[in-house]
Amino acid sequence: MDLYKKILSGEETLSLVGLGYVGMPIAVAFARKVKVLGFDLNKKKIELYKSGIDPTKEVGDEVIRHTTVEFTSDPSRLKEAKFHIVAVPTPVNDDHTPDLSPVEGASRLLGQNLTKGSIVVFESTVYPGVTEDICVPILEKESGLKCGVDFKIGYSPERINPGDKVHRLETITKIVSGMDEETLEEIAKVYELVVEAGVYRAESIKVAEAAKVIENSQRDINIAFMNELSIIFNKMGIDTKSVLEAAGTKWNFLKFYPGLVGGHCIGVDPYYLTYKAEQLGYHSQIILSGRRINDDMGKYVAESLVKNLIKSDIAVKNAKIAILGFTFKENCPDTRNTKVIDIYRELKEYGITPLVVDPAADAEEARSLYHITFADMEDVKNMDAVIIAVAHEAFLQYGKEDIAAFFNAAHKKKVLMDLKGLLDKKEYQEDYLYWRL
Repeated sequence: MDLYKKILSGEETLSLVGLGYVGMPIAVAFARKVKVLGFDLNKKKIELYKSGIDPTKEVGDEVIRHTTVEFTSDPSRLKEAKFHIVAVPTPVNDDHTPDLSPVEGASRLLGQNLTKGSIVVFESTVYPGVTEDICVPILEKESGLKCGVDFKIGYSPERINPGDKVHRLETITKIVSGMDEETLEEIAKVYELVVEAGVYRAESIKVAEAAKVIENSQRDINIAFMNELSIIFNKMGIDTKSVLEAAGTKWNFLKFYPGLVGGHCIGVDPYYLTYKAEQLGYHSQIILSGRRINDDMGKYVAESLVKNLIKSDIAVKNAKIAILGFTFKENCPDTRNTKVIDIYRELKEYGITPLVVDPAADAEEARSLYHITFADMEDVKNMDAVIIAVAHEAFLQYGKEDIAAFFNAAHKKKVLMDLKGLLDKKEYQEDYLYWRL
């Protein structure tokens, strides 16, 4: 098998199954070097790509307009490709168990259109064993082909950071793995076409799956520790950010910060690992403890807001509250698994319906997922309290006078919740009841 050479010469095509925040940048990167077929079931998304619009804002409209990726929502066209990369989401269910339906569905569709001599590489974050124990049987059943004989498989975990223009596919070392040495080398050579930082050849597919799932679990635990410190220091009347800045002067202090942990990676991946551990008879202690802390931070913020309203002698029920920012992270339109919704829902329990503003978010997605319609910045006036929930660049432009205009001037102490510490605390302490994580 020398599929790499055939792809490089244009004799064979590479396909991308799933064109979201991860899959689309991969497709675009490969299209600069080889023939690429970009497939997604979402016809509306495919039409946007075809018309030169990037709804993810990951690479921008200009790049989409000039890419050579052939966008399609027709699964039968996958027969035209021999090297397939599957980059579909792997969310969790309401009970925090893995929802493998996207990756299973992608495997079924791909299996129905798989041809002999193909290599299939999964990028979706999963617990160790999913690729070989769940995806391979589906591919075999749907294709009638035998893995290891008629087609080969590998796993290369995605490390793309949505909204990050520095740490991109090309600049992050890529872990690659294959079912055997020959497949591993083919996969490594293909990825080396676009990954300038180089590839790391993992010992096995399970090792690569495990490496990915612990990357985000480690980050989740560290942020949970910071969130717990924030809760403790707030009770002590100590500013957490000031403490972390002081501690950060030591060379080996890990610079993590408290915050809302949402999105479809850090807030999800640990549950994949703990689910598999439970199946094997081990109940996670540290990982699940961290998850509990991070999952409760939206409620904690809402409760802190209510306490601050009471301190300021502002009636809680029907209080006018604005939440600035709704996405799961700054400068990214993605609202999936945002933890800002937890603040919103908790405030509703107190009889408060917050005004939500987010110039960067996908408004249609927010309406569909959460039944929330965004307000305009012009609507943020006469407020009893303002929560700056997401550190969007768009919010950095607001000075002290702009922020003052958001509030009801009659309040002696205005409640300002600056979750990420965007503002200079000293500037606001005198006129505001200023609070941050």
